[in-house]
Amino acid sequence: MKEIKITGVWYHGSNLIFSQLRKGSTVTPWKELAEAFSHKPTRLEYDDDGIIKHNGKKKGYLYIIDEPIEIGKDIYQHPNSKLDINAEFLTKRSLKVKLVKGLPKRAKCFWWKR
Repeated sequence: MKEIKITGVWYHGSNLIFSQLRKGSTVTPWKELAEAFSHKPTRLEYDDDGIIKHNGKKKGYLYIIDEPIEIGKDIYQHPNSKLDINAEFLTKRSLKVKLVKGLPKRAKCFWWKR
């Protein structure tokens, strides 16, 4: 089981460009996890050391939530997530986001270490 710390910074990964995140979208405090999800993998896994492996191949974008949010009020733990506690939250309302960077299209599975 991976311990995922909540630092107050929240991320979202997508293969689309936008300025407002829709209600029901996923957010995470784990930057590399958001980056991995931006490539729209059909399979994603990580180990206890935080090494992420996935098969996503789309060009992606990393976003940061650009307004104050609170757990319980604005976001809540994803009830059906297969990931560890604190890895994946759902939004209760639309949230303002800021594009951090584009992420290149990948041709194969790859890894990130946290």
